[in-house]
Amino acid sequence: MDLGTQPPLKGSHDTRSTAEILTDVRTRVRDRRELVVGEWIDAVAWANRNIVTTPEQAATIMDGVIDTGVPIAGEGAPLVSEFNLMEFIAVLGRSPDGGRAYVGRIIECAWRLPGIYASVVEGRLEPWRAERIADLTRSLNADAAAFVDRQLAAVGGVGWAQLERLVTEAVIRFDPERAEQERQAAAERRRVDFGEVDANGQVESHSVLDAADAHDFDLALSRRAKLRGKLGDTDSFDVRRSKSVGDIARQDLSLDLLFADEETGEVIAESPGRKVEMSVHITDTTLNKDNPFANPVARWDQGRTPVSTAQIKEWLQAPNTTVTVRPVIDLADSVPVDSYEIPDRIRRIVEQRDHTCRFPWCGRPAAACDLDHVVPYNKGGPTCPCNLAPGCRRHHRAKTFSNWRYLVVLPGHYLWISPHGHHFLVGPHGTRALDPPRAPDPDGH
Repeated sequence: MDLGTQPPLKGSHDTRSTAEILTDVRTRVRDRRELVVGEWIDAVAWANRNIVTTPEQAATIMDGVIDTGVPIAGEGAPLVSEFNLMEFIAVLGRSPDGGRAYVGRIIECAWRLPGIYASVVEGRLEPWRAERIADLTRSLNADAAAFVDRQLAAVGGVGWAQLERLVTEAVIRFDPERAEQERQAAAERRRVDFGEVDANGQVESHSVLDAADAHDFDLALSRRAKLRGKLGDTDSFDVRRSKSVGDIARQDLSLDLLFADEETGEVIAESPGRKVEMSVHITDTTLNKDNPFANPVARWDQGRTPVSTAQIKEWLQAPNTTVTVRPVIDLADSVPVDSYEIPDRIRRIVEQRDHTCRFPWCGRPAAACDLDHVVPYNKGGPTCPCNLAPGCRRHHRAKTFSNWRYLVVLPGHYLWISPHGHHFLVGPHGTRALDPPRAPDPDGH
């Protein structure tokens, strides 16, 4: 193949007619739908075998910790084994949170919306539509959920707006106290949210405001944007409004509102400016602009995103910005400490190496995780990066108190084994299921 050319796409030389392609597509759509329905039936069968209502039904009891049932659907739906649910979700190949929600929707339909579930199994309702209905009914009491199920069974499919009105009617009919509480709590839902930072250093925000506050804020941004234009800012009006948000924020930081510390009586006046801590990873080729192989991409930990070096320079050159340079962390450092407690130095090494919880398909940031001694400290395991792995609280408990277990294959690479012998390799490139499962030996290993 010559340089600069692309291999032919698979299917580009297909000899089928358009009519034949459409027929095949329709067949594949039907087959895919049948596979999803089969997965629903399997999930219900699995749930029936893993219902936990008493400690005696718990799948696992270790060190006094009981594998109790967890609610993943609405009132009246069964509780399922927490640790066995983790295995089922891993076999599905879904993330822990996404898989938990997915199985919960199926259980919601099967136990609380029998008409909806029957429609899915019989092919009269798309599974994804049923999942949407389940999301809306999970918080309803049993009577309200049954009302929604009856209404939908009677009228067939409805639009999303009509469905939401139906759910609202069900709450008012069968749970008037909740309806009144929601009405009174509406004002408490006001908030300002910020999304993930993108590769260009921008972030989207969303707010729910009091109408009068929103009106005043809108006028303030427009007024500042006009002033910026008169002072020589050549950006568009929308961009100037956006920049005015930062102006207002930094003005607030400089307000003369001084409060004494309750314990020491100390009063500290802070100057305006951005209060941001950034951990940025760059290479020597990135710093050398004369290098023809320079890599212009850096990684920003807090934003969990790649950023350009130009964006970093812009952040650092902002007025009143304080820059702190810390020593580079050696990720190969495996010097242990003689204690169970984990020093910040070692924690930072593990977080920089692994980034997220190391359970299959879990994406919880390592900074928000526990650090687990792979070989328990009380069994001789050292407190060093080589024997530590980040695990969110849910999956740390699974490893400690259930039959989930894992091995360190290489630094940053882990082999997880589920209670029924399914293997998952977790590493820097994500999770890979290793099938078929291996049967445990008589000792359960």
